[in-house]
Amino acid sequence: MKEFIAEVVSIGRLQHRNLVKLLGYCRRKGELLLAYDYMTNGSLDKYEDQVMATLDWSQRFHIIKGIACSLLYLHEEWEKVVIHRDIKASNVLLDDEMNGRLGDFGLARLYDHGFDPQTTHVVALAP
Repeated sequence: MKEFIAEVVSIGRLQHRNLVKLLGYCRRKGELLLAYDYMTNGSLDKYEDQVMATLDWSQRFHIIKGIACSLLYLHEEWEKVVIHRDIKASNVLLDDEMNGRLGDFGLARLYDHGFDPQTTHVVALAP
């Protein structure tokens, strides 16, 4: 529940072209669900194997640059510092133009600018 609330609060207020847009949420029968913009090309993890080999370096660089832009926004440009803490291929979503968009803010933490978030600690995930 804590991660769900963190995701709703953080991503609900963030606005950047390389972040997935949160459309809404629902809690029903103990299940917590988030509704995002539909990403036509799914997540990057589905491209890791044979399909990834079909992406040329220009396309790969375009995706990486999009995620880097989103991280710059989260770390430097928004009113707070947002530490995502769960960047992986399944959390990089691809729209219809293969733009990389960062999603899944369940482990994100918010800090004030100038505060040292101690980001070198390992985050333990519950099973």
